[in-house]
Amino acid sequence: MAALHARKGDVQALKVDAAAHLYGKKLIFTAASSLSDVISKGSNPFATNTILFSAGELQLSEPSAAATFLAGGRNALPLSTLKWVDWSEAVLRPATYLGGEALAAAEAELAAALGAGELNGAKAGLAEVFVFATLLPLGLRKRLPQQLDDFVTAVAAAPAVQAAVPEVGCDDGAAVVGLWHDDAAAYTAARPKRPIPGRRNILITSALPYVNNVPHLGNIIGCVLSADVYARYCRARGHNCIYVCGTDEYGTATETKALEEGLTCQQICDKYHAIHAGIYDWFDIDFDRFGRTPTRAQTKIAQDIFKSLQSRGQLVQQEMQQLYSEAAGKFLADRFVTGTCPKCGYEDARGDQCDGCGNLLNPTELIRPKCKLTGTTPVMRSTRHVFLDLPQLSPQLQEYITNTSAQGGWSANCVTLTNAWMRDGLKLRCITRDLKWGTPVPLEGFEDKVFYVWFDAPIGYISITANYTPDWEAWWKNPKDVELVQFMGKDNVPFHTVIFPATLLGTGGEWTMMRNISVTEYLNYEGGKFSKSRGTGVFGNQAKETGIPVEVWRYYLLANRPEQADTDFKWSDLAAKNNSELLANLGNFINRALMFVSKFFDGVVPGATAAGQAEAEELGKVVGPKVDEYLAAMERIKLKEGLRLVMSISADGNKFLQDTKPWVAVKEDKDKCATLVATSVGMVRLLSALMAPYMPSLSAKVLQQLNLPYEANVALSDELVAGCRRPQSLVPAGHAIGTPGPLISTISDETVAELRARFGGNQAEDEAAAAAAAGGAKPGDKKAAGGKGAGADKKGGAAAAGGEKKAAREGAVDVSWLDVRVGVITKAWKHPDAESLYVEEVDVGEPQPRQVVSGLVKYIPTAEALVGRRVVLLCNLKPAAMRGVQSQAMVLAASSADGAQLELLEPPAGAKVGERVSWPGFPGEPEEQLNPRKKVFEAIQPDFTTDAGCVAVYKGAPFTTSAGPVKVASIVGASIK
Repeated sequence: MAALHARKGDVQALKVDAAAHLYGKKLIFTAASSLSDVISKGSNPFATNTILFSAGELQLSEPSAAATFLAGGRNALPLSTLKWVDWSEAVLRPATYLGGEALAAAEAELAAALGAGELNGAKAGLAEVFVFATLLPLGLRKRLPQQLDDFVTAVAAAPAVQAAVPEVGCDDGAAVVGLWHDDAAAYTAARPKRPIPGRRNILITSALPYVNNVPHLGNIIGCVLSADVYARYCRARGHNCIYVCGTDEYGTATETKALEEGLTCQQICDKYHAIHAGIYDWFDIDFDRFGRTPTRAQTKIAQDIFKSLQSRGQLVQQEMQQLYSEAAGKFLADRFVTGTCPKCGYEDARGDQCDGCGNLLNPTELIRPKCKLTGTTPVMRSTRHVFLDLPQLSPQLQEYITNTSAQGGWSANCVTLTNAWMRDGLKLRCITRDLKWGTPVPLEGFEDKVFYVWFDAPIGYISITANYTPDWEAWWKNPKDVELVQFMGKDNVPFHTVIFPATLLGTGGEWTMMRNISVTEYLNYEGGKFSKSRGTGVFGNQAKETGIPVEVWRYYLLANRPEQADTDFKWSDLAAKNNSELLANLGNFINRALMFVSKFFDGVVPGATAAGQAEAEELGKVVGPKVDEYLAAMERIKLKEGLRLVMSISADGNKFLQDTKPWVAVKEDKDKCATLVATSVGMVRLLSALMAPYMPSLSAKVLQQLNLPYEANVALSDELVAGCRRPQSLVPAGHAIGTPGPLISTISDETVAELRARFGGNQAEDEAAAAAAAGGAKPGDKKAAGGKGAGADKKGGAAAAGGEKKAAREGAVDVSWLDVRVGVITKAWKHPDAESLYVEEVDVGEPQPRQVVSGLVKYIPTAEALVGRRVVLLCNLKPAAMRGVQSQAMVLAASSADGAQLELLEPPAGAKVGERVSWPGFPGEPEEQLNPRKKVFEAIQPDFTTDAGCVAVYKGAPFTTSAGPVKVASIVGASIK
């Protein structure tokens, strides 16, 4: 009897097991614990096999060889079957790993074979089984064009496949995709990219996430997600690029975490590396290599750099005073010391950095220091360490910073942070520590010391590349041919613009130095801060548990990316962006366009005719320049601007449908309708490519509905860019689309309330809430949210989020519902992401000023002209993010009928800041917060105007303060809003 030894969920095993059922042979399947388990039990000298087949003394390690053996030998099979069995192994399988042009070509060959009847999903033989199993992981990931997806579905129904699937564990889709990911990574690692002369070669890195905790949303947007978008864009444009990252695993924080969890440092690193890798995989982060710092390559490269610095006189040794724990019997590294920050007074500052003010510290600077290991007060002792001589390197480093920041277009926040370090004067930087867990210092007398993590960690970019390719120097020692682009949060800037470049310059080698750097500010959480150490905020593993699709998370984080100022994560804002932008704009247009093809043209894209060309060309004139702007924004790494342009182009598509009304044309002028529909479908194809760097999973769904292969159609080729000016030409006439359907689901208010309550800011409590709700309602289940399920629980419902619900107000809506107050603008500045908007801080008599976003730039040319102005504000609107900046009120202004004039409402001089405005004849207390769904302000506003005396009135009743009425300067009969 034959036996098969392989991993559960391996499609390679599925091929052999299905072959046994096809030919009526008995086969015993044994699950392997790992790939190395499979390899160790066999005799494949190259160790390249994923399965082991045995029959007596015969051993086979290739699925094709095992399957043909079960069929009676190759001579027993038709040449046509052998052709597709061999082709699926030699061509199709590698193509699924490589993607791009290789996969597109293989998909085209399969489509032709299906069209010619060479393969038939309804009559599954060995050829069909091999092709099916090879395609299965892509099918599970929704990455197949409709024709191939239909083929996979048909073969899956074959009796032999139905029997084999559960036997080898391929009924677990997650396991199938997971193994395929591992095999794809192993395959691509064996085929690393090299810089190509004459091509644009881009080396992309994102700050190495520290391994001692689960990454939160701020970490994800600040580093790996932003870099992923740029890397996907570069690949789509045909640039030769690699994106490397990995977990930073050495240092005190790992030792601390290991002590907390009762594990060894290696066990902690293994545990959290797997957690990080799983989260980034779910977020569709497409690394060329996601590695780790504790490797032989890291040790060699870091020690070689150290020796070069030593030989060139760039290092000095000094005795220094360091805190020593007599109770623990050792010198205390930075993170083993806590105390009060000497700069801001924060009482829980770490020895390396204060979480309160963000300043870098030395442990000896802390007030009332404590040993974190024992709780005792440490003493000062002398110890010897090695320092990088930054003052000696300062002139060379300054030249690099000056030239590169200008050439690379460094962001303003990056330049400011870097210049602050240089302006204050560089000091000797200690690069060794009294630790065990780290890269050993190759110097006599320093056997008990390791490199400081911030000397060691940036070298991780290099060593991870070295583990990706043995030709790593072609990337890292090739400044003429390679651009280095780095992504990080602002707290990492000095290490990448000062310390790491100084280290490389100090070796005297010809290194590829960072050319461009993309720096984000902080993403805050519901008005507070994320904190890895305190477990505050939404963490990466929890995002998946919400049931909200990954494309929605990616969209929200990127639309809210803190590029120039801190931004705030809010559940209500996430729902609003999903519902009003992704669903109402993008999803609506795509669905309308494709449903029209399906309903009126039998699912076949019509050819454009002479009729309707003018409308199509006019759309191309609008869209073409925006695509050019998109490309320019992406090249400058302005990711928010790129995404804004995608949504603007989608809005153009919606407007095109509204203006041209194909539902009317289909009845009156079918030829014109054909052109309009072809144009709309072309726009869908264009959008699928433009959105792919941001939302690859959504792009894949759209292309499946278009029945177009993924890799070929997300390429932002020059041909596509030129074709966007004639969108009616982007999808060929006669192309049969797939089945249209909804792409985005609404996120309800009930879901928002449930999620806000569940993820209340403490990771441990969140996990407990999730466990308590296990088996209960899923987010979005309205019935459960309003009943006795998770939504009504003390920890899980709207009541917990906002207290006891206030009784609904009765009576007709009038101006008394509004909370309008007198205020004074204390600060004002241009919106970092919108030329037409100002951001103001306004004192309205509360402990903290309110932040307000106003569209006043057109009428008030400088922000300075706003400071000190007394204004009238509507204060009970629901806070909303406007282009990523939260607005907590609305400054009221009066505009002329033609919109040419605008004047701010001005309270009288004697009115007190913070007092409420009232209207005679309209008594009553204002609502605490207006419900945006009831559109209260929208119902009241049409009755706001100015009378003949320029007094602001509501239905003739003046806006009244204790000092008299509110007026405007000169506009009579104005509209106020």
